[in-house]
Amino acid sequence: MIKQTLRWLILGGTLFFLVKAFKDNWREVATIHIDAAGWAILLIATGVTLLAHTWAGWVWTWVLRELNQPVHSFEFIQVYLKTNLAKYIPGNIWHYYGRIIAAKNANVSPGAATLSVVLEPLLMAAAALIVVLLTSQFLTEKITIIQLILQLLGLLGVLCVLHPKFLNRATHLLQRIKVKKSASNTQQAVPWSLERYPLRPLIGELGFLGLRSAGFILTLFALSPLNFSQIPLLVGGFSFAWLLGLVVPGAPGGLGVFEATAIALLQQHFPTAVVLGATALYRLVSIFAETAGAGFSWLDERLS
Repeated sequence: MIKQTLRWLILGGTLFFLVKAFKDNWREVATIHIDAAGWAILLIATGVTLLAHTWAGWVWTWVLRELNQPVHSFEFIQVYLKTNLAKYIPGNIWHYYGRIIAAKNANVSPGAATLSVVLEPLLMAAAALIVVLLTSQFLTEKITIIQLILQLLGLLGVLCVLHPKFLNRATHLLQRIKVKKSASNTQQAVPWSLERYPLRPLIGELGFLGLRSAGFILTLFALSPLNFSQIPLLVGGFSFAWLLGLVVPGAPGGLGVFEATAIALLQQHFPTAVVLGATALYRLVSIFAETAGAGFSWLDERLS
């Protein structure tokens, strides 16, 4: 009951913030005009976002290989893309469940399949946190030596937590939680562990965040000119908003939480109307890219 109430409070709070922001700035938003070049940039942003999801599917195969599961990359990238839209279903676990079932059907160990979908968002969150720590100085007007030291300590802390000694304990706990939420036929999965530091998948997730950030920056660029010096700020702001959308409960696919956080962070550096328009457009770009990825994967599977 408390968890359900918390989810509704988060959803209500983010929706209230977004509605109020649009209400206060709707005149400015209505004056935004996208020319032919802007539409071309939005098309490129959609392609970059689709590439990001495809890349994430490839990184998932790296995670499975870290667990000594030989898999066919192309097949599992298709599975990843086909299940991606399920994250918008309330509960925010059905895309993971679909990947577990598909991996088991491809003769992947149930324990490794479950652990892979636990590790993947953990590595994504760690990558986003690393990006935020590296770019946080661009989100504030000035940074002190103490803040810089704390950021370095935080960065070292994230890298240490990813060590198998600590990560295995966390993933075993999350694995038990996710298995309870999934179907009963996955409950007998044997706990698996990482044998080495997941450096390659972590670098892969940093690449995923870079591509997602590029898609958002291109979307903003379609509405307003940008300076090269603003890119680190946008990468940091996007990564923090995306991270909150990933970890905050009650927000399937980060819906609402990402937009509210991005607006709160970036409206101090860009016109509010432009930030509002960019976040709304980028949500559409993301959904269209995810739908296209699922559609292309389904079509390719049927044709082959």
